[in-house]
This record gives sequence, C-alpha cells and structure tokens, in this order.
Amino acid sequence: MPGIGTLAGTARLRAGGVDVGSRVETSQRYRLFAELEVRGFSPCYEAWSCGIGDSPRLLGLIDQLPESKRQPNLVFGAARYVGAVESGFAEFEEFLVGHWGEVREVAMTHRTQTNEVGRTATLLPVLNLYPAQPVALIEFGASAGLCLYPDRYSYRYDDRPILDPVGGRSEVVLSCNTSGHPPLPEALPQVAYRAGVDLNPLDLADDENLRWLECLVWPEQRDRLARLRSAAAIVRRDPPELVAGDLVDTIADLVHAVPQDIPVIVFGSAVLTYLPPERRAAFQAVMRTLPCRWITNEGTAVLDFGSATLPPVPTGIRMITALDGDPVAYAAPHGQTLEWFGSAR
Repeated sequence: MPGIGTLAGTARLRAGGVDVGSRVETSQRYRLFAELEVRGFSPCYEAWSCGIGDSPRLLGLIDQLPESKRQPNLVFGAARYVGAVESGFAEFEEFLVGHWGEVREVAMTHRTQTNEVGRTATLLPVLNLYPAQPVALIEFGASAGLCLYPDRYSYRYDDRPILDPVGGRSEVVLSCNTSGHPPLPEALPQVAYRAGVDLNPLDLADDENLRWLECLVWPEQRDRLARLRSAAAIVRRDPPELVAGDLVDTIADLVHAVPQDIPVIVFGSAVLTYLPPERRAAFQAVMRTLPCRWITNEGTAVLDFGSATLPPVPTGIRMITALDGDPVAYAAPHGQTLEWFGSAR
C-alpha cells in the first residue's frame, strides 16, 4: 500500500545548511503512517514509525534519499530485504544505522510494488462486466501480475457460499465484507487474455523478485504472506504478458493489441498515487478515448471525479473504486471490505 505523502504547507527552515523543514515533514510522514495505516495491523511497524519520528539520526539518513524514496513501506521493506527482523525500535535503529549503505541501495533500486492480491475481491464486482463471454484483462501498475488472475482465486463474501473457479477450490481464498448491495457475481470471469504494464515488472521465475514482494508484507500479517506465496505459485504456472513502460504512454498499445471481438477491461489499484497530478489527468484523458471499460482503485484524494457527489468517507484508510471514471464504492486497502454506493450497472 502507498505510504502517506509529504505534507503540504510545512515551512522549510534552513539551519547550518540542513533542510530542517524536510526533516520535520519526514517525521510527520512516519508518524501518520503509524497512526493511520499500521496501527492495529502491525505493532512492529507502528513502533518503528513512531521511533523514527523521534530519531534525528534516522531522519537524517532517510532525508538523504530522494523524496519519492522516503516512503515508510519502501524503507522498511528495504531494511527487511537486507536482513532486519521483527523487533523493537532500539534494535531496528541500530540495524538501520549499521546497514544504511545496503538499505539505501535497495531502496534506490526497488519500488513499493506490494501487489496485494486481496484487492481482487473488491475489484471482482466491477471486473465481472461480461459474465457470459471471454474477456481480456489489462492491468496498469501490474507489478508481478497477481491481480490479473481473478478467475483463479476463490472468494468468500459475507456469509454467502464461497465462489470457486471452474476447477474447484483455489489455494487462494479471499474474504471480503460488503455493504450497499454490490453486484456480486454468480460465476467468475472467463479470462481469455491477460497482460500488464509496469515501470519495473517482476518476473516471479526469479526467487529474488518474490522475496522482495514478501518483504513488503507487514511483519505480523502472516496470512497475507501465505496468500502472496500461494498466488505467486498460480502465476508461476501460467505467467502473464508483462511489459515495461510508462502506463500513460503504453496503455493504448496494450488495448489495441488485444485480439478483435474480445471485450477489454483495463484496471489498476494503488498505482496512480505515484504519478504527479498532471500525469493522472493525462491517464484519465487517454482512457476516455480507448475502446474498453476501465477501473481505478485509488486513495480518496488521488483522482478528480469532477462534480460527482460522494458519500462521507468511512473511518479509516479507504480507496475509491471507480468504473469508467464514475465512483461506485469505497474499498479497504487490502480488500477486506467493499462499501458499495454506485448504481447497478
């Protein structure tokens, strides 16, 4: 999941050549990550984040990174990739200081490509647009492509019977609580073609790529880790077509490459937040010109939905799921809940 962005409006002060304002912003960024994202889900990351907020020497190290590389998820994932283990803050602080060169190198060469397969459960009601015919799925910001396989996972919505693939129960069972009567499918989509684009697509044939994804799962969330490994096994048996490129510049070519007469659905989740506002707007403009349906699933402040009236945002971090540019639901970041407010399709 993306980290909290740099807070706007923080005064930048200069003292002895040090950008004190930057350090204040980084401290606030980590404190907000502790309070709004990991509290109640990862005591380890909460302790690390709060500790960094009060640690001048760690703030000084992190502020050596480019602003886009200071994200808590990225720094923590890089530290764990190098060898940091679940611990209290004091132990983590000593590890980070002692291994900063290695951690910095990993942070500079990697991205927060969490590829949370649980989001497929909240996307399924809008992905299942053509229940009676084969479809093509194209994912932007695909990472390793785990969310390109909604037809290979099983789903447990509320107290309804589990929805399974044609071949039977999947090794990946995704649970989601819903409200507002979303259009839950009776059967999974028939996926005839799947492809994705990412700045740095991950080939799961390389064990190090899977290890990086594992390091992005919060320490105590062992169910998520097991789910990631099971989904990766499914993808390894039938790898998708993944291309490297900028999503705004590449998405049209991917849509036009789909065999004729197959409906195309383009989707992405927690991706556009990493683009500057003008590129997000460019993406929306491109999508409106293409012969496909398109789905976004982003943080509540990421996209401009114009005059659309949204219900109050529920307590806690939420994403807005939108179909063809129209908001239809709030979704929890890891696919735990779907709060539907859109009309029937």
